[in-house]
Amino acid sequence: MLTDRTVHPLAEGSVMAEWGPMRLSIASFVGKVPQREMNLAAAEEAFDCLERVARLRKELRKPLKNKSLLLKEPLGARMLESVHAIGDRNLTPMAAVAGTIADGVADFLFSRGLTKVIINNGGDISVRLMAPHSVWVGLREDVNSEGFSSRIPLNVPPKKEGASFGVATSGLGGRSLTCGIASAATIIANTASLADAAATAVANASFVDHPGVVRRPAETMDTQTDIAGIPVTVQVQELDHKTRRNAISQSLALAEELVKRGTILGAMVAVDGKIGMTSFFENHIITDIL
Repeated sequence: MLTDRTVHPLAEGSVMAEWGPMRLSIASFVGKVPQREMNLAAAEEAFDCLERVARLRKELRKPLKNKSLLLKEPLGARMLESVHAIGDRNLTPMAAVAGTIADGVADFLFSRGLTKVIINNGGDISVRLMAPHSVWVGLREDVNSEGFSSRIPLNVPPKKEGASFGVATSGLGGRSLTCGIASAATIIANTASLADAAATAVANASFVDHPGVVRRPAETMDTQTDIAGIPVTVQVQELDHKTRRNAISQSLALAEELVKRGTILGAMVAVDGKIGMTSFFENHIITDIL
């Protein structure tokens, strides 16, 4: 790593852990009481998680079609397991890296008796709740938008003592390269690791061949990419209604299959202002932003 580890205090006892590419916010509570000391301990856990993943970088950049890929390190194994669950053989375990680190930090806190944990690793969010806690998650129709267009609640299901959730969004202009034309594909799953990998795949599935869509080999956009040789989208001009509709339909077809298999809870996909979503979002989304 080329930069020093830093931990910054945030409001209500939260902290921000920064090291290299990682900017991870940590919030935890017992009841309604913020737990700053535990958050500081969790920041050290976040640094450890990133260091462990960095040691496996060479292996984690291999695509699933490489049959020799077998990881014993728990974080690497979780990344591999999540990408396997999605089933896109062009993905590498790196598709789940941010969500997996967020899960690792969330589990560290939740296993120590905290009743509400929210970890945000650059937009990949891991949530752990004990009843009756709940959280609201803001949703964007474009990964480049600063504000939220809607929100959705995450609640502990009836008759359950606790719950685990992960939220991730992928799209054109985001932190990672995308093969699709979605401005945002947001996934909610039971872990951030699964949500992260699924968001990548669902966003990729939105590609539609169109004169207004410009693609380039991934390695020409990022020499360190783990998907060299695969075309990625670099520009999308104004699209007609049919193209936007087809892109969303393709993404939602994959999302519905992942819901059916129990891999994710739901998805919302936006393409150039047009939105589609699975039933989980339809049943829970709130459009009034406070």
